[in-house]
Amino acid sequence: MTDRESSRIGPDDPRYRAVLDKQFNKRFSARPDYVRIARSTDDVVAAVQEAVTEHRRLVVTSGGHCLEGFVSDPDVRVIIDVSPMKAVYFDAARAAIAVEAGATVGETFRALFESWGVVVPLGEYPGIGMGGHVAGGAFGFLCRQLGLAADYLHAVEIVTVDAGGRARSVIATRDAADPNRDLWWAHTGAGGGNLGVITRYWFRSTGASGADPTTLLPRAPASITTFRAEWNWSDLDRARFHRLLQNHGVWSEQTAAPDSSHASFWNLLLVHRKQLGKVFIRGLSTSGADARRQIDEFLAALGQGTVAPGNVDVATMSWLDFALNPFPDLFAMPPGGVSTKVKDALLKRRLDDRQIGVAYDYLTRADFDVMGGAFGFASYGGRINAVSPEATASAQRDAILDMACNVGWLDPKEEAANLAWVRAFYRELFADTGGVPVPGAAYAGAFINHPDADLADSRLNTSGVPWHTLYYRDNYPRLQQIKARWDPQDVFRHALAIRATSS
Repeated sequence: MTDRESSRIGPDDPRYRAVLDKQFNKRFSARPDYVRIARSTDDVVAAVQEAVTEHRRLVVTSGGHCLEGFVSDPDVRVIIDVSPMKAVYFDAARAAIAVEAGATVGETFRALFESWGVVVPLGEYPGIGMGGHVAGGAFGFLCRQLGLAADYLHAVEIVTVDAGGRARSVIATRDAADPNRDLWWAHTGAGGGNLGVITRYWFRSTGASGADPTTLLPRAPASITTFRAEWNWSDLDRARFHRLLQNHGVWSEQTAAPDSSHASFWNLLLVHRKQLGKVFIRGLSTSGADARRQIDEFLAALGQGTVAPGNVDVATMSWLDFALNPFPDLFAMPPGGVSTKVKDALLKRRLDDRQIGVAYDYLTRADFDVMGGAFGFASYGGRINAVSPEATASAQRDAILDMACNVGWLDPKEEAANLAWVRAFYRELFADTGGVPVPGAAYAGAFINHPDADLADSRLNTSGVPWHTLYYRDNYPRLQQIKARWDPQDVFRHALAIRATSS
């Protein structure tokens, strides 16, 4: 048996089931003809070529954390798993740090820190695979201080398929003279699965020079000070709840500028359904000795005119200790995982009074028995908004918060009730703009790394604004041109994939 044959795994091989089972969202399931395990770029080229030649629809997976069914799609016949490709190293020829697409966020954080003491502002959960993460823009705990991970992307290697059906690897860089630069640009926010199979990234700060890897990216924080606090739902009537969300929104508006003194501060307000009993605030500061003052002032601002948060817990630790196990209670999952639906929106200003009332109603009403429902706000803005919308494919450079309506369930029989609750909640929040966050004075659209296929459903999006405007705004026509050039056969597609034409 050749190496090529041994990496082709069918349904009778336990490794086949392992690849399918690692997909995060159990709402979706797939049964491809086979899974191809890739350990190198050459493996990926061969796997793509084989699937194209055999006319089998293919997708790629690394960490398996897509929130929609783009990988776990019944129409998919081949899944290429790049998770064995985990190398992180300094590439002297490009004077940049290379990260293969199968490395996870946590593995990348560890390698960057232990080898060179540097950091890229990647996402929050360490188990996410780099392959699809960076291509969608990628924001996390350090985003307000450092921007998006995609802002540090120097080059990308991707396996594409030309008009003649030939698979090949291409390297595209941000160098102005690079004839492939448009392909690099698309991977700074257009998301994975659109143009080919990403196999490697290279990172270097814009304007960085020299060949010392310890100076090519931002230095990792000297320390992280985290905090966690909570409110009991029993203490929050409608008026107190309203003031709490108003306080949080006002603070977010006032501290969102790129030059804000609070750019080193990040927080997540997570409001669970009332029957769970709690509302949580979590966050962190990289301000060292000033962190505790920053945290105290923030919590005091949240409690002004309402109930002060209780059970405040503050801890200081090294950056790596935090990055590899951030807020353990937040990311805990039951054995076997969950089915979930996440409906995302980027806000340019706080929710208005009507919307806060809608949130209170949906989080307290008893006619929906939805235990896993929640409503959250993650910090955005800061240095993210120092970049122009057209400089990268990440067009939302004017948001202050990433908001999400979330729901999760274990029993498949509970799917209909959970989907009904979260869709109705989201639709009423954005009732004034057709049930979706249409870009304008109040909203910046949505974030493609939190994909929501509902935005392409005219029954749920009645705004008349297409899904691609919500995700890409004015950048979409350029992405269509890039799609036409680099994937003329539309080999790489999913429910929210870029279309080369307006269809």
